[in-house]
Amino acid sequence: MPDNIKLLGLIGRPLSHSFSQSYFTRKFSELGLTDYRYHLYELPSIDSFEPLVRDTPGLIGLNVTIPYKQEVIPFLDELSDEALAIGAVNVIKISSGRLIGYNSDYYGFEASLLNWLPKKWRGQALILGTGGASLAVKAVLNAHNIPFRLVSRQLGPDQVTYNQARELDLVRQHKLIINTTPVGMHPDTDRAPDIEYSRIGKDHYLYDLIYNPENTRFMQKGLEMGAKVVNGLEMLRLQAERSWDIWTGQTAEGKG
Repeated sequence: MPDNIKLLGLIGRPLSHSFSQSYFTRKFSELGLTDYRYHLYELPSIDSFEPLVRDTPGLIGLNVTIPYKQEVIPFLDELSDEALAIGAVNVIKISSGRLIGYNSDYYGFEASLLNWLPKKWRGQALILGTGGASLAVKAVLNAHNIPFRLVSRQLGPDQVTYNQARELDLVRQHKLIINTTPVGMHPDTDRAPDIEYSRIGKDHYLYDLIYNPENTRFMQKGLEMGAKVVNGLEMLRLQAERSWDIWTGQTAEGKG
């Protein structure tokens, strides 16, 4: 590969569903940038991260997806204010040998959520999942004073299990339901989070962070009950553009 090539990429596992490579390859073409490439780096474990960075000449930035948004943090030299506050990283800028972590999920989720919800919507939210993707969602809801409950497969100090959510009738009470889990993502498209869909009505809003497939089973089951639904494609596009701004220096150091 020529010495002047600038490499960007995505780390995670699995990556067969990724939209990022085609998105950025198209962007490079539209901007007339012949010296940029975007690759997928499917890592079997986070232990492969340091060798990847060390042994990949020209690597200037990475996106981070499931399951490494939290696991990658100890390998970084610095975090932006936003990444530090959220506790998860989905963008890494590599500059002068230093690895700086950012979180563009916050920006992408906030903008897409506010574009979708009615302007003066008031209600409570149910967040499905407690992994790295849920952290930016929590931060956005807190910033906009939207009360929420967390639902996970395991009981925790600030979260309930799916069984408890049914017992407490949380689906009926929480009109915004956000799926941050990979349940229903390609290729397992016949699956959906284990909630009580019969308690969903016309005043519910279902947001699925998954974008492949375009219409997830979670969304389909919501539509059947009259709910409004949206997938994570706009969020992904927005966070991708913020990633590009970070890598190309249009976002200030230390700011997510």
